[in-house]
Amino acid sequence: MDPVYDVVGIGFGPSNLALAIAIEEHNATAPEPVRAVFLERQESFGWHRGMLFEDATMQVSFLKDLVTLRNPASGYSFVSYLHAQGRLADFINYKTMYPLRVEFHDYLRWAADRVGVPVRYGHTVTDVVPVEGGELLEVVTGPRRVRARNVVVAVGLEPSLPPGVAPAERVWHNLDILHRAEAFAVPAPSRFLVVGAGQSAAESVAFLHERYPTAEVCSVFFRYGYSPADDSNFANRIFDPSAVDLYFDAPADVKRMLFDYHRNTNYSVVDGELITDLYRRAYREQVLGRPRLRMLNASRIATLDARPDGVTAVVEHLPSGARTELPADVIVYATGYRPVDALALLGAAAGHCRRDEERLPLVGRDYRVATDDGLRAGVYLQGGTEHAHGITSTLLSAVAVRAGEITASIAGRRPADAGAAPRPLVNTAR
Repeated sequence: MDPVYDVVGIGFGPSNLALAIAIEEHNATAPEPVRAVFLERQESFGWHRGMLFEDATMQVSFLKDLVTLRNPASGYSFVSYLHAQGRLADFINYKTMYPLRVEFHDYLRWAADRVGVPVRYGHTVTDVVPVEGGELLEVVTGPRRVRARNVVVAVGLEPSLPPGVAPAERVWHNLDILHRAEAFAVPAPSRFLVVGAGQSAAESVAFLHERYPTAEVCSVFFRYGYSPADDSNFANRIFDPSAVDLYFDAPADVKRMLFDYHRNTNYSVVDGELITDLYRRAYREQVLGRPRLRMLNASRIATLDARPDGVTAVVEHLPSGARTELPADVIVYATGYRPVDALALLGAAAGHCRRDEERLPLVGRDYRVATDDGLRAGVYLQGGTEHAHGITSTLLSAVAVRAGEITASIAGRRPADAGAAPRPLVNTAR
């Protein structure tokens, strides 16, 4: 027996967590509250747990937390978290804008535990069905169904592997590297291969090189060397909230131009300090005559034979065409992520959502998907809107302001009788 909610959030990562906080803070002053519930398939809050290296830092400022750019006075800020943990003065003395990733994850979990909007963990959404003539959406999760005037989908990204490569006992994606390494039973592995040239690849190389002090770690990538991320002052403005307005209203060719120009702020790039650290390690080993860290640049994996006890890769050096067979205990693919087609997750409701000529969702400035006449309930996307809102769409930089914009859009569209006492609905699952 559930009410008709104003919002059902599908997924509860940082984006929908920021939305839950925005709704809670909206309700604190609004004459009529926005009723919301969030559904998350995980059993508890977690965000990229498999990449929480002890010394890895965030790549965005702590001020781009869940709330500060929307509401600097919020009690859910990273500064409020530090104060609650008794570390505010220590962090100030740390003199950095980029906290440890494990610390920021703890901040997110702290906020998720405090937020008053209900979250149902262990609930996997299997369908979203228009009902009541398209005025409502029925969200199906197992035997339970929840009705809402709007759904907000925030399902993040999924790991990407090269064509023909599948996860296996000794074939890993970097997303799970900490978990896989924890369960890795080989007492003294001799060699790891890491494929990729971005931040995750470099972090994986550094982690394996430290964790297994007798193993050789080979970094395989197309480029001649790791490319540094452009985090310069003016380039960083591409992540400002005002940049979303400019990008959204720009012609399609200008959008593509801006995206291509500024890919090096986020894609296939590495923090300069980490590049320097890896180079120093490789040079030190060269001096000592004990090289373990190998950079196989301008190269690719030509063939891969994966077995339960290891892998054998043929590495092709692209300039010369020379091929080298390398047996290894494990190969790690740090080959990035791809957007999840959020509309495909909507089941029956997806057929009412409009797409452009490239099959991408047609999305308004308020992140609401355009729908046909058969669906008047709202579908909002958090993530997967880079084509409309710019490069910041899938990043933490946008979550605070975007959550406020979606909350304002939903609150502004509520029907006149939405504030009435909710009418209980019978569970229609059979």
